[in-house]
Amino acid sequence: MPVKLICLDADDTLWHNMRHFNAAEEAFAAILAPFAEAKVTREALAVREARNLPLYGYGAKSFTLSLIETAVELVPDAVSAAMIGDILAAGRSLLAHPVELFDDIAETLGALSARGRLVLVTKGDLLHQEAKLAASGLGEWFDGVEIVSDKTRETFTQLFCRHAVTPSEAVMAGDSMRSDIVPTLAAGAWAAYIPQEGAWSHEAADAPSGHPRLRQFDRLSELPAWIDTIA
Repeated sequence: MPVKLICLDADDTLWHNMRHFNAAEEAFAAILAPFAEAKVTREALAVREARNLPLYGYGAKSFTLSLIETAVELVPDAVSAAMIGDILAAGRSLLAHPVELFDDIAETLGALSARGRLVLVTKGDLLHQEAKLAASGLGEWFDGVEIVSDKTRETFTQLFCRHAVTPSEAVMAGDSMRSDIVPTLAAGAWAAYIPQEGAWSHEAADAPSGHPRLRQFDRLSELPAWIDTIA
């Protein structure tokens, strides 16, 4: 069957995202530098983020809470109102930066929309993701927008049902092996993995070796040609 539904991740698939989180993490390490080594700070933050995901979910606000909690846990005697203010400013920067599209994204979406219905599938804070989509100017290309708390096999199974396609008629493209690729394949659909530099370690996962419904590309613009080969 030909592809009828094309699902696309947003952050680090359509526009840059992790570079801003990495910059905020660098700022956080600098704030704590008089009291803790950067390596220790980053390791403590990674542990706190993983612990907080089930409570706060994904996104800039969750990340900012993790920054504050890491500081309180790591250097409790050094935390001051001024330090909390600096940490909040680092987190707030994630909500204020401009949306930076990858090259040729609008043209690629045009090519993809000629091949199937486009649905944006992203996770994170609802308000922030909606704001980034609005700022991107890409909203007109999408027939649907799905902002979810997490991406699992059940997430994609339900999504395909809502959009009235079988898994074999759907493809998902994204930069996260853990969130975009593994659950999509488990749900029975096609998957295009487009990794980016500086990816969050939490999104790492082992790639299914030799999977017939999986391809890896350097950029999203390679996706239309592959879709043309799926039947």
